Amino acid sequence: MNKETFIQPDKQGWVSKFNFSIPVKVRYCETDLLGHVNNVSYFMYFEQGRIDYFENLALTEELFGEEKVSVVADLECQYLAPLYLRDPVTLHVRVARIGRSSLEIEYALVVKEQLKAGGRGTIVLVETATGKSTPIPDRARDIIATYEGMV
Repeated sequence: MNKETFIQPDKQGWVSKFNFSIPVKVRYCETDLLGHVNNVSYFMYFEQGRIDYFENLALTEELFGEEKVSVVADLECQYLAPLYLRDPVTLHVRVARIGRSSLEIEYALVVKEQLKAGGRGTIVLVETATGKSTPIPDRARDIIATYEGMV
């Protein structure tokens, strides 16, 4: 299948854009009978990485509080090569675009400098009382833009 990719300009060039990363410990229960990491596990890694990214920037209150929550609007993964139980996996996370009430986030799963999977998704900030989207706070916008070199 030839699908247009968000991994641009090439794999190494794309991974070099990331400033934040965490190690991923693959658990036995996340593998299949062939020893591959199951496809749904990649999305759990993305979720944990997203939370760790915002905790690293001290933005959990702005984006995951009682009055406002971030909800996933879309999420995709491009599987490039299998992951295995004992692979030393590193997950890279970055905000690629800041919208009015949304953030486009990208993910790179890497083993020994080889990109194994790339992901992207959009989260939307929503007011819990109304269920409607609400603007990203200026403080959060400034912190993310500065961290990602968007300024």
